[in-house]
Amino acid sequence: MASFEMTDMKKIGIGLTAFGVLFSFLGVIFFFDKGLLAMGNILFLAGVTLTIGLQSTISFFTRRRNRKGSAFFLSGLVLVVIGWPMVGMAIQAYGFVLLFSGFLPTLLVFMQRIPVLGWLLDQPYMRQFLGRFRDHLPP
Repeated sequence: MASFEMTDMKKIGIGLTAFGVLFSFLGVIFFFDKGLLAMGNILFLAGVTLTIGLQSTISFFTRRRNRKGSAFFLSGLVLVVIGWPMVGMAIQAYGFVLLFSGFLPTLLVFMQRIPVLGWLLDQPYMRQFLGRFRDHLPP
């Protein structure tokens, strides 16, 4: 059974993941700076590993249905590190979408419970746009 208590290791992992996202964002903003992008990738992977554990991380990236996304994500990471940041980020973004697209319905449910954001998502035009995801939403 998974442990849901917030240990110091998980707190550090969440912080590293947040810094990884921040560095990646700054790397894109600063015209695909390869140093910031590489640091963001390393921090993101280290943060995910510390948050969910080494065994769970390896299990997630090597699952049969995640292999294609993992291959794109990791090959994009390698391209960023060796100096092809634009191509690497494009490939990595595709891999990220393949890996984490299964979490979109859960994320939408979470966002609908946030006060102002939930009101925005409840507007008719957003309901119509998000209607295609409603079939996959958990109850």
